[in-house]
Amino acid sequence: MSKLEMVQNAAGRMVPTMVNGVPQVPYMGVGKYQPSGRKAGPPIPQCGDFPRSGDKRVPSIKEALVKCGIRDGMTIGSHHHFRNGDLLMLQVFAACDELGIKDLVWFPSAAFPCHQPLIELMEKGVIRRVEGSLNGPLGAYASRGKMNGLAVLRSHGGRWQAVQDGEIHIDIAILAAPTADAFGNCTGDRGPNACGSMNFGLIDSMTADRVIVATDNLVPFPCLPWQIQGNNVDYVVEVAEIGDPAKIISGTTVLTKSPDRLMIAEYTAAFIRATSLYRDGFSMQAGAGGTALATAIYLREHMLADGYKASFMRGGSTKYMVQMLEEGLIGCILDGQTFDLEGVRSMRENWNHVPTSPFTSYNWHGKGNFASMVDFVVLGATEVDVGFNANVATHTDGMMLHGIGGWQNCLDANITILPIPSFRNRVPIIMDRVTTLCGPGELIDVVITERGIAINPRRQDLIEQTKHAGLPIKPIHQIKEEVERFAGGPPAPPKVTDDVIGVVKWVDGTVIDSIYQVAE
Repeated sequence: MSKLEMVQNAAGRMVPTMVNGVPQVPYMGVGKYQPSGRKAGPPIPQCGDFPRSGDKRVPSIKEALVKCGIRDGMTIGSHHHFRNGDLLMLQVFAACDELGIKDLVWFPSAAFPCHQPLIELMEKGVIRRVEGSLNGPLGAYASRGKMNGLAVLRSHGGRWQAVQDGEIHIDIAILAAPTADAFGNCTGDRGPNACGSMNFGLIDSMTADRVIVATDNLVPFPCLPWQIQGNNVDYVVEVAEIGDPAKIISGTTVLTKSPDRLMIAEYTAAFIRATSLYRDGFSMQAGAGGTALATAIYLREHMLADGYKASFMRGGSTKYMVQMLEEGLIGCILDGQTFDLEGVRSMRENWNHVPTSPFTSYNWHGKGNFASMVDFVVLGATEVDVGFNANVATHTDGMMLHGIGGWQNCLDANITILPIPSFRNRVPIIMDRVTTLCGPGELIDVVITERGIAINPRRQDLIEQTKHAGLPIKPIHQIKEEVERFAGGPPAPPKVTDDVIGVVKWVDGTVIDSIYQVAE
């Protein structure tokens, strides 16, 4: 991997021209890459090859894989709506191991710490590499140079784009369905292990050569409502348990109790209120981090005081967003994934809590998407720099521990705000240059810390609108210097080698940065 040919992209980052044997396009700038061609699709099926009764059930995951023609080197797609509670993919790859299959590429919409047992199968050669967000142990494994191939980090919209544009082809898709019928129609919003939406698997169902639906709640035809259509499904398998919905919620989706972060959330809500886009009928998306959740609570108080309602809010939904919906403060929730069980309940019970997919919400190579229609987006980051560039994939030590999720896609909102602490574990996170570039500074408008609010100089309109709001607005360089004085200086540079172990894709499929092996 150290012998990769590298070129400098438009962001000034060195990136490989070839990733896992596939030629790459270096990042050219926001909106500069204009691809051509047609969308990819699956082979043409024949109704006569499927049971006239509509019953597509087979007895086991293993048998379904065999019927799908599983063989060495295939790409396996899956969705992550159970997050850290997923139980299905461990069963799938165990079956592949029993069948003696090797060199598989796993293409999940995200992987989580619950997938740590798959490292053993990577060591055995059952899984060659993972092309998807790597949270926790799998990210650490790849960061140490142990994975056989480069990690490819994409946003949720970037994953859809990569499949749609033919950058990656899914041979077999495995979809965890909380409720399904024998024909393959399925939904995530009901059943004993309901997870909410399962639409991150929609592109898999539409384009994979073969599609397997696994469920632990089979219902009579038709499964209503359906989020995945059975017409795209080859086989249905009943399993004991597909996932634990209690583990959808994680440490990053718990309301903060930190006084500093509550202050950041209060500043964020006040900043939103001071802008011209805050009005009756505004729209918003907030991440599921603890500070973003607290921001929603403070913003609700402002909305009640001002008599304002939001026309829509984009999810990941949480119980706080659901509360606002059911109070009538939000017209509807357009939800890509649910982050807690109240979100699951609301999707099932409220007609105006609608599951959406990355195609509608985030896909850059579509005829528009929802992201650019959002007034405010409130997101986290592991690092930012004085150019307002941001990182969400690695820490300052270079370790790849987080996925991109929808973060990159959300930057297209009208006002993008990053409420973040100025340091973590006494390490400043405002830097001269971020360790890994995930989002270009031209799309990030405001950085809000407990030590002050920095507005991107590109947004003179926001500077003008908020100058009399009584907020601690400062240049980002000033906040950086204050934090470094407090912390005893800037952070040490990461101890990494010259070996590239992964790349970060931009929303258009170009390569925006490289991730390097951590030296140990």
